[in-house]
Amino acid sequence: MGLCSASPRAARALARIGLYGVVSASVAKRTREIRIRMALGAAPRRVARDVVVRGLGLVITGVGIGIGLALALAGGLDALVYGTSSRDPLTYATVGAVMVGVALLATVVPARRATRVAPAEALTQG
Repeated sequence: MGLCSASPRAARALARIGLYGVVSASVAKRTREIRIRMALGAAPRRVARDVVVRGLGLVITGVGIGIGLALALAGGLDALVYGTSSRDPLTYATVGAVMVGVALLATVVPARRATRVAPAEALTQG
């Protein structure tokens, strides 16, 4: 396995790790807000749903913009792509689905962690 076959795998792994890190960090920044909402009586399920919906909204917007730009710039890549079209719909759909899946995981895990705090502890924790 040469450098050419390992590079796409490494790029995909780095993209997933980077997306997970950015989305997870943005949710973690809201932990104090989440805890305050919980202390004021918000239902944990609703708070978690709001966090996930907000996170996924941003990612879906980003994926849409990314796919649009990729399709717009794909014409110049036809000579560089071997074995498939630079506008292969299955590739774009798969990449979009994987990114949304990673973002879902990255929002659900910290949101669940933040909503499992007892209301009395919510205001004392930073």
